[in-house]
Amino acid sequence: MLWNIDLTLVDVAQVTRAAYAEAFREVTGRRLVQLAAMAGKSESEIFFESLALNGADPGDSDGADDLLPAFTEALGTAFRARRAMLTEQGRLLPGARESVTAVAAMRGTVQTVLTGTIRPNAIEKLRAFGLDRYFDFEVGGYGSEIYPKGTRLLQARSRATEKYRVDFSEDASVYIADSPRDVEAARIGGAQVIAVASGRATMTELRETGADRVLADLTQTAAVVRAIEQLTTPAGAGADRRPA
Repeated sequence: MLWNIDLTLVDVAQVTRAAYAEAFREVTGRRLVQLAAMAGKSESEIFFESLALNGADPGDSDGADDLLPAFTEALGTAFRARRAMLTEQGRLLPGARESVTAVAAMRGTVQTVLTGTIRPNAIEKLRAFGLDRYFDFEVGGYGSEIYPKGTRLLQARSRATEKYRVDFSEDASVYIADSPRDVEAARIGGAQVIAVASGRATMTELRETGADRVLADLTQTAAVVRAIEQLTTPAGAGADRRPA
């Protein structure tokens, strides 16, 4: 089981934007006036797009590549400094705790994350709301890796297979996320996908992108568990796509 974090499990956008602004100014010397759209993207994508949007030209492509490690480090520092604000200015989305807890109790299940967030910040986000103990962060996929999200999903499956000595095939892998880009990544990375309309996309948009199951939110824990069971059993895998 792979989970997206932002707008699937938590909403900490206000803290994230503040940390971005601080890190961006530190490494570019320019104020972050416009932040790139974030849904379904990695930190590296957001950074490079934000460079262009804010006219922070590093000179050439090598210059941009040199800035990324510095930005990643600065972003981790800025986010960590705002740790206490996560619960003050952010929130755990309805049903997230109950769903993660219920999935953890499912036999033979390993939970990890596939997120655009860099690993330290991903852990901070889940730890702030007491969810970190349910996840194996070693096998996850993070925004600090300069690969498309679909590739990072493949790598996460490979790491989990090696660690647990279990074949986490496409039929045994489920990604729960909230954006059309996440649905597309699951298709590339070989996982079935439960799309949750808790982010910017509607249920119709998620369905049209090709999600295997679509949920309005995570408040119906039984529906989340049922959707996973349907997708990971021989009878359910490959069935017609429909809302759970």
